[in-house]
Amino acid sequence: MVVIRLARGGAKKRPFFNIVATDSRNRRDGRFIERIGFYNPMAQGGEVPLRITADRLAYWQGVGAQLSPTVARLVASNGKAAA
Repeated sequence: MVVIRLARGGAKKRPFFNIVATDSRNRRDGRFIERIGFYNPMAQGGEVPLRITADRLAYWQGVGAQLSPTVARLVASNGKAAA
């Protein structure tokens, strides 16, 4: 099953997450099919905390990909601003 979830990056104590479409059997930070956006919980000032490519998200949901609970929460809370 294809799932849209967060893949962690960044340094220790400075998390940065890529929002990726991947097979659910792959590791969290392992191989992925496509990078859809990013989430930066440590964003300050003029930095963008969340960016999601809305058309690619709609495509993956259209072909049956499931959102992880965290990605679903991010999309719901920042729906229009994330595009």
